[in-house]
Amino acid sequence: MRVPTTTFQNTFGKYLKLAIDGEDVIVTKNGRGVAKLIHYDDPMVYVVNEEAREYYIRKRVTYEEFIEITEKSEARYELIDGELYMLASPSHSHQMMVTDILVQLYTFFAGKKCIALTAPYDVKLHNDSPSFEDDPNIVQPDILVICDEENVDENDRYQGTPSLVVEVTSKSTRNKDIIKKLNLYLKSGVDEYWLVDAEMGIIHVYFFVHGEIGKMHVVKIDEPIQSLAFEGLVVNPTWIK
Repeated sequence: MRVPTTTFQNTFGKYLKLAIDGEDVIVTKNGRGVAKLIHYDDPMVYVVNEEAREYYIRKRVTYEEFIEITEKSEARYELIDGELYMLASPSHSHQMMVTDILVQLYTFFAGKKCIALTAPYDVKLHNDSPSFEDDPNIVQPDILVICDEENVDENDRYQGTPSLVVEVTSKSTRNKDIIKKLNLYLKSGVDEYWLVDAEMGIIHVYFFVHGEIGKMHVVKIDEPIQSLAFEGLVVNPTWIK
């Protein structure tokens, strides 16, 4: 669409709406094009804030867009089935639980092939989701145990499959951890998933076998966590005062 400058100035709102809807608006002066109003997709429009109750996503985010966004921001993000999540800052109690579990896992795996790590640490996963099968998922688990350090690439990024993943839920992450991440880890080949549900005061321990839940047990948050994948691994709830 071509529109004279005077008309454009007087009815800017109308032409702005046309541009938002996807129609290019060329502004003319003396019959010659001098400016162009076009539709612009702000990458941040596609971000789901963990603390937000409502959100709108107009399109799925590609891996390339994810890299572009994260390289320009100091905020932390996860990419799950094309949806970009901005990670909220953890609480004090959340970090206490994460730290205590990490220390015990790190001690248990000392001198072994595996190593325990904590966020922020990008984990590039793949799954068989029909809506996102060609692109990876990028997550930042609270804690992960990797036994395949050979899958750290030349850019010092991990692109493997963790053997154990631990997520400590909060009010803002509970649904994502219970639904989206459980399904993602299940389909990505993770062996074991500990879901520490602080709000409910329980811990779910899932053992995955060939993309299905092979075993599962639940303990109270003040009881020891016994691994189903690693013989002899027991984490005691030292965060309980």
